[in-house]
Parts: sequence; C-alpha cells; structure tokens
Amino acid sequence: MRAKVFRDYDQAELDRQYDQGAWAANAVGLINGYSIDSEIVRDRLGEPEVHAYGEGRAETLDLFRTQRENAPIHAFVHGGGWRTLSKRDSAFPAEHFVRSGAHFAALDFAVLPFVSLDEMVLQVKSAIAWLYRNAAALGADRERIFLSGHSSGAHLAAAAITADWREEFDLPVETVKGAVCCSGIYDLDPVRRSARNKYVQLDARQVEALSPIRHVGRLACPVVVAYGEHESDELKRQARDFAAAIERDREAGAPPAAAELVEGAGLNHFEIINTLGSRTGLLGQLALRQMGLTIA
Repeated sequence: MRAKVFRDYDQAELDRQYDQGAWAANAVGLINGYSIDSEIVRDRLGEPEVHAYGEGRAETLDLFRTQRENAPIHAFVHGGGWRTLSKRDSAFPAEHFVRSGAHFAALDFAVLPFVSLDEMVLQVKSAIAWLYRNAAALGADRERIFLSGHSSGAHLAAAAITADWREEFDLPVETVKGAVCCSGIYDLDPVRRSARNKYVQLDARQVEALSPIRHVGRLACPVVVAYGEHESDELKRQARDFAAAIERDREAGAPPAAAELVEGAGLNHFEIINTLGSRTGLLGQLALRQMGLTIA
C-alpha cells in the first residue's frame, strides 16, 4: 500500500491532482487560443495603452479604455502555473468589458523562476494600488475597481483581496470592490507537497503567508469562486473550502464579504475562463452583475 502524503492521496495521485493538463486533453489548444483570441480583440479595439506600475521590466499593464466617463475598472490576472503566459495572452475578455462600459486592465508581472511567489503577489497588489491612485487620470472611478484571475492567477487575485491594504499600501481596506476567482488554489500546503513544488519552491512560511484561505478575515468584498465541472477533485475542493471559509468568517461578523460558489457545467480548467469574455458566458455575466453593469 502506498503511503498517503495529503488527505487520501499518495504522491502520484497528489501530483496528478495538481497537473491540470492531465484532466483536459484539449489543454494545449485552449492555451494557444488565449493568445489567438487576444490578438483578434486587439485588432478590433486597437492596441492598448501600456502603463508601468513599478520599476521592473515586467511591472506593466495593458489598459483598454471604454468610452464611458468615470468608468469602473476590471483588472485580470492571468494563469499559467505561476511560470507562463503574460498580459499579451490576456486581452481576450477585454472587448466584453469595454463594450459594457468598463475599462479592462490586463496585468503583467514577473514569473517563476525569475522571482519568488512572494514577489509575484506583491507585484499584483502593486498594480492594483497603482490603478487606485491613478484612476482619475485614466478616466476611471477608483471606488469601482474589480478583479478577476484564473488558475494560478486566481491564487494571486485571492492573495490580493485578502491583503492588508491599509498596512501595506496605506489604502482603504475595501480597495477592491469585488472579485471573480476561477479555478484557483487557495491553500498552498498541498502544492508544497506535490511535484509542482520543484519549481514553486514553497516553504512553510510562504504557505502560511500566501495562502488566501488563511487570511479571509481581511477580505472586504464579495467574491465569485468558480470552477469547472471537469476540473480535478482537488481544485473543486479548494474552491468549496475557500468559499466556505469566507462564509464562516462573514457569519462570525468579519468585514462585509460574501462568497458565491459557481460550477461551470460541462467545462474543464482551460475552458471555463473563456466564458469571462462572452456576453452569454457564465463568468462574463457574473462579473458584469458584480460591477452593476448590463450586458452590451
């Protein structure tokens, strides 16, 4: 009998649970499709404005502006296992938001192994802080900044919304007004125990500091926690546990936050995020509803 390394999983099965390609035969085509679809959107909307939110080469964001004045901002944090993809692969949802009256910002940041996971989280938070402080110059409403993230990007987004904004950036607790976290990892302990840690290089301190589920008491906005029907069991559990932790904290009288747990019927890990950029898509509709906008 093989030794259990996490819950009821032996090492081989735990590794499989955190290898999303093993659960989606069409993974490569869908990942390539993010880039293709993003290029199509840029052809329609034009090249975005590029803004630096920090001094590092990767610390930039692509901004697609809507024509509405003082519009909300929807910022997107891409996935890629913390080590691939970029803002250029992340424009595919932009048209949906721009046509519906919101600015769309695709965030870039350095990836593993060039920086640590701590630095990646800090860069995402710094990008959001930059958007808040520069909203007026962008024709945006700083009181309506919303966030979404997919896969490892959902982890980064969740880490941002559970940050101590007042302590770290001298910004309001409710800097982010709502988030959509899709197919993410919210407790890093099983990642540390899996084969993925060969490149993530997590230690016990990082697991504690960078696991959003351990800091839900700092959350001050509603969150849609989404996953696909055909994801791994572990990613489904991660989503359920994160949503449940948020709800428990809310019931205990924590800052106003609520979780909406959503399953994308018939969709796998790489398919569900495409619905963010569709007027009829599950996540596209939920994100606009969260922002108080109507479908264009």
